[in-house]
Amino acid sequence: IGNPVIYVGSKTGRDGLGGAVMSSDSFNEDSKSLRPTVQVGDPFTEKLLLEACLELFKQDLIVGIQDMGAAGLTSSSFEMAGRSGSGMVMHLDKVPMRESGMTPYELMLSESQERMLICAKKGCEAKIIEIFKKWELDCAIIGEVTNSGKMELFWHKQKCAEIPIAPLSEKAPILKRPVSENPTYLDSIAFLEKEKLESQNVQEVFEALLNTPEICDKAWVYTQYDSSVQTNTIIPSGAGGASVMRVKENGKGLGMSVACPSRLCYLNPKEGAKQAVAKVGRDIALRGGRPLSITDCLNFGSPENPEVMWQFKESCEGIKEACKALNTPVVSGNVSLYNQTNGKDIYPTPSIAGVGVLDNVNNVLQSHFKEAGLEVYRLASKDSKPKFGASLVAKYLGNSFKSEVSAIHLQDELFLWSVLNAANERGILKGAVDIYQGGLAMALTKACVRGNVGVKSVENLDFTMLFGEAPTQILVALESQNVSALEALLENSNLSLTKVATLGGDSIQIGTVSISLKEAKATFYQRFDAIMESI
Repeated sequence: IGNPVIYVGSKTGRDGLGGAVMSSDSFNEDSKSLRPTVQVGDPFTEKLLLEACLELFKQDLIVGIQDMGAAGLTSSSFEMAGRSGSGMVMHLDKVPMRESGMTPYELMLSESQERMLICAKKGCEAKIIEIFKKWELDCAIIGEVTNSGKMELFWHKQKCAEIPIAPLSEKAPILKRPVSENPTYLDSIAFLEKEKLESQNVQEVFEALLNTPEICDKAWVYTQYDSSVQTNTIIPSGAGGASVMRVKENGKGLGMSVACPSRLCYLNPKEGAKQAVAKVGRDIALRGGRPLSITDCLNFGSPENPEVMWQFKESCEGIKEACKALNTPVVSGNVSLYNQTNGKDIYPTPSIAGVGVLDNVNNVLQSHFKEAGLEVYRLASKDSKPKFGASLVAKYLGNSFKSEVSAIHLQDELFLWSVLNAANERGILKGAVDIYQGGLAMALTKACVRGNVGVKSVENLDFTMLFGEAPTQILVALESQNVSALEALLENSNLSLTKVATLGGDSIQIGTVSISLKEAKATFYQRFDAIMESI
C-alpha cells in the first residue's frame, strides 16, 4: 500500500483505440474505417524500452511490471491490482500524451505501443526516472497502490470512474459454447480426383507451382526492412526455413520460425495444429538448433457457430498434444475470434511461432545446396507417405484439396530433430531443407536455385513423390563418404534414408521435369522483378 504506479515508454495516442474489440469483430462491406484501431509501432522505441527495462531489473527498485497490450492501461492496471488483491488510484491527466484533447476514456483504452506500467518500491522513484530519462523515454508517476479493492480514476483532481477490480480481473464469466459433435462444413466440398490431378503434364505443373505466391521469391516484402541493424542477423528472412540471430555475448544463436498450414487445418484442425507445431521446430532443427518453445496466435471464425468451436477445440488439443510430445511449451499467445466477412468464417488459422537455441552460431546448417558433386537424400519417417490432401498442387491444379492427408508421428519428428543436431555437430551435412508446400520437387528446386547449382534426380520419382506432401520429411545434401555415418545415426529408428539426386550442371532435372537453371531462377524471382519494376 502506498507504492507508486509509474508509466514508462512512449506517449499515449489515439492509435489502437478499441483494437482488442476490433480483433473480435466481424466485417462486411458497410464496415466503417478501422484505421484508428490499428496500433502504430516503432521498433526503435521498443528496443529502447526493452533495454531500459533490463537495466531496471538489475536493481532492486520495483515490485512488478506489466506490458500495456490489449485494452492498454485498463488491462495492465486491473490485472496488476487484481493479482495482488489490492486497489489502485490513477491520475489520468498525468499520463504522457502525444495528442491534444484526449479524454480519460481514450487514455484507458488506447493500445499505443511501447508502453509499460510499473509498480515501484516507495522511495525509488528518482532512480527509476533517471534510468528512463537516460534512454530518452517518458516516465511519469501516475498513481499509487491502495487497499480499497477498487480502481479509482481521477481527471484533474475530479474522480471520473470507480469500479471494483476483482469482478473484471479475476471473476470474468466463463462461456461454454456448444461444440459440434459431427461437423458438416466439408460435406459440400467434392473429394479430390487424384487420377485427374496425376494425368496433368508434369512439366507444366512444375512451372506453375514455381511461380505461385507460396513458392516464389518474396524479397519484395522482406527487403523493405533492414535486417542488418547491430549486425546480429546470421540467417535473414527469405533464406528458406528458420531465421537465425546471434547472441554476441556467448556465441550462441536464436533460431525462429513461423508456420500455419491453413488448408490442412480446414480439413483436419487437430492434425493441422500438430503439424504447425512440428513444422516450426523442424525448421529450427534444420539450422542445427534445439527447439525450446512456441507462442500461438489462434484466429478463428464465430464461436457462436458450433462447428467453429469444434475447430477451435480440436486445434487447441492438437497444439497441446504436439507440445507435450516435442517438449516445446507454449509460453505465450493470443486468440482472435469472430473473424468473418459477410457472415463467412475464415479457415481455422492457428499460427505457430517457434524459437530455439543454437549452441554455436558459427555452425549454422544452410538450406542452400551449392556444391556440385554432393548427393541429395530424402530423410523421412517411414510412415510419411506423400499425399495430396490440403496440398499446394491440389489448391492450384486439382478440382479440390479435400483428400486424405498424411498424419504426423510425433516421436519420429522428435527423433529427426536429434539426428539433425548430431549430424550437424559432426559435420556430416552440407545442407538441409524441409519438404513442405509443393512437395519434394519444389523443395529441391528452391534449394538449388538459391545455391545456384543444377541437379539431376534419380528417375523413379512419380507425380505423387514429386508434388505430394507429408510431415517429417527433409532433403539433406552431403558427400558420398558421409552417407554411412548418417545411416549409423538412424539405427533402430523409424526413419529412412533414400537417395534422390546429385548436384551439378546448369539445369534442374527432377523426375521427368527438365528446365535450365537460368530459366528456373527467372521463374522463381520474376514476381519480385515485376513488382519492383511497377514501383
